[in-house]
Amino acid sequence: MASDRIFGLVVVIGALAFFAGALAIQTSFMSDPLGPRVFPILISGASLLCGLAMLARPDPDPEWPARAAWMSMSVALVVLVAYAYTIVPLGFLIPTAIASAAIGYLIEPKAVQSAVMGAALSVVLFVIFKFGLGLGLFAFPRALMG
Repeated sequence: MASDRIFGLVVVIGALAFFAGALAIQTSFMSDPLGPRVFPILISGASLLCGLAMLARPDPDPEWPARAAWMSMSVALVVLVAYAYTIVPLGFLIPTAIASAAIGYLIEPKAVQSAVMGAALSVVLFVIFKFGLGLGLFAFPRALMG
């Protein structure tokens, strides 16, 4: 019970910090009616509710994951941090394909299937983000794009 309450408190503090960060986002006079603050505020509100629920109703007998699960989560964390650092210099497609393939391999260790799905997910997400949502993404490193 204590571990759930400690984690719930950490989630509440993180949600409040995220909310404060969302309020600090500056908007220009030409932004859309909702503005860029709405999504982070919604996420912080949902996180706050989840943290409060964990504080109010902790699991009486929590089961912690096995050591192998902790290793998989650690590898996934390293992959996602590396992805965040490589997406700008390498473009969207290559880091996204590698990261999604690596995480797919952690879920189901089939190398060929993970590589194919990582490449396919990378292309589909690029098309959605670039053309559907109009984000200014680069497919490959800017040096290659001209």
